[in-house]
Amino acid sequence: MTIFLTGASGLVGSAFACAAARRGHRVIGVVGTHQGELEGVAQLLRLDLASEPATTTAVLDVFPQAIVNCAAVSLPEACDADPVHAQALNVTLPATLARLAHHVSARFIHLSSEQVFAGDRNVRYGRESPQSPVNLYGRQKAESERAVHAAAPRCAVTLRPPLLTGNSVSGRRSLHERLMLDWMEGRSPRLFTDEMRQPCSAENLAEAMLELCERDDVCGIHHWAGAELVSRHQLGVAVRERFKLTEGEAPIIATTRADVPAVARRRPESLALDLAPLAGRLKTRPESLAEQLAALTVPPACRAWYHRRLSRPSPR
Repeated sequence: MTIFLTGASGLVGSAFACAAARRGHRVIGVVGTHQGELEGVAQLLRLDLASEPATTTAVLDVFPQAIVNCAAVSLPEACDADPVHAQALNVTLPATLARLAHHVSARFIHLSSEQVFAGDRNVRYGRESPQSPVNLYGRQKAESERAVHAAAPRCAVTLRPPLLTGNSVSGRRSLHERLMLDWMEGRSPRLFTDEMRQPCSAENLAEAMLELCERDDVCGIHHWAGAELVSRHQLGVAVRERFKLTEGEAPIIATTRADVPAVARRRPESLALDLAPLAGRLKTRPESLAEQLAALTVPPACRAWYHRRLSRPSPR
């Protein structure tokens, strides 16, 4: 099938393009400022997705069998800094794509976020749990869900993914890449010991999205995540251990939400997700944290630094 993919250079979009190409699909990938080719993308379009006319023209020119929306302003602080631009990409764009999917009878896969929920501790959020986002990003994602399923109730699937792991095209987007860049540059990242997430790899999420493109018996809003709930601090320590770095080479400062209340107010505390019923209907399985860690690679900018560390003799 022909798939119209927005956000093709992002962490999830690039993983999806590779997965789709492996299964013989033709991916039309939309990017903004990215330069160069992308693996798995048959045709690259540079497009201002904030422009509804330009987006409409591009989709109608392609007339795809599926539309996959991975484009977003995904950092809450970036949404706060430019709410108008964030609204255009996080709400107006998915609503436009949903209307176009309905018009061309295409499957539509839209990525929302776990951050539509308040993040109460000791709560496992189901897909119909009440929404109460604590930041603008979460509110925009909740609004996008309503717009998408009003416009395309019979062909749209919304997934609420968690904090993502994986290897990005730029080598600077995912958690382990940012940690390694910090360590290389002599910084000691602060990670919350009491902020819980259920991480999932971008590659595993992409496989689930592709499976949903290929079948038409699942619609509506669903959750997808990894198998385990861990703190950000636990995840950072696991990354350090995965790459066999010492505490001296890769320091992490354990921090609690009470230490930085201004940040904590804008971030959900605990986002445990109930993956039913989707996890029972897909061939793709949620990954363990160990499986995710095993697939991580050293980002290009850090390779020389990392190999110097590995080549040092062990202290006696």
